[in-house]
This record gives sequence, structure tokens and C-alpha cells, in this order.
Amino acid sequence: MSPMKSSSGLDENIAGMLCYLFTFVGGIVFLAVEKRSRFVLFHALQSVTVFGIIMVGHVLCAFLPLFGPLLASLLSLLGVVIWLLMVVTSLQGKWLKLPWVGDFAEKQMRHL
Repeated sequence: MSPMKSSSGLDENIAGMLCYLFTFVGGIVFLAVEKRSRFVLFHALQSVTVFGIIMVGHVLCAFLPLFGPLLASLLSLLGVVIWLLMVVTSLQGKWLKLPWVGDFAEKQMRHL
């Protein structure tokens, strides 16, 4: 059985993976383009939210003189782990919800 198609014409799992592959920007693009696939919308919202939080965290780390570089490094490592996990699971067609962020994405989907 082939995966469902998204509004973009891509298979849902490919579109979901692209939301994470291009991090924050990929999520924004699919939020603007996608009209019918809840799978793609969920992953786009989750991508924008999680990578937005990571970007804000990096900015805040710049203001911490002593521990800022260490925290920024740990945040980068966490970002790479989340990125790899989400690229692989969305490509497999799974709805992996990240703690807090996934719940937020689900609530936001109700308003779309």
C-alpha cells in the first residue's frame, strides 16, 4: 500500500521528513503549502516549534558568559539528536510526539 499524497503532491512520509530535514524553514514551507494532510501539518508544526525553541535557546546562551558556550554545545547536540530521530521516524510514517512540543502541535492543529 502506498502512502497518502499531501497537497504538495509528495507522499506524506516524504513531506513529513522534509519538514525536519530543512528544520525551521522546512516546517514553515509546509505550513504554508499543505492543506489536507494532518500528518504533514503535525510534523510541520512540531518542526517549527522545536527548532524555534532551539534557536531561541542558542540566542539566550550568548548572554551567559561562563556557561553559555557549554550550554550552547549541549543544545546543539540535543538538536542534532532530535533532528535525526524525527527525520527517520517521519520517513517511516510514524507520528512521534516530542514531549510538550507534540502536545502543543496537536492543540494548534485544531485551529487550522
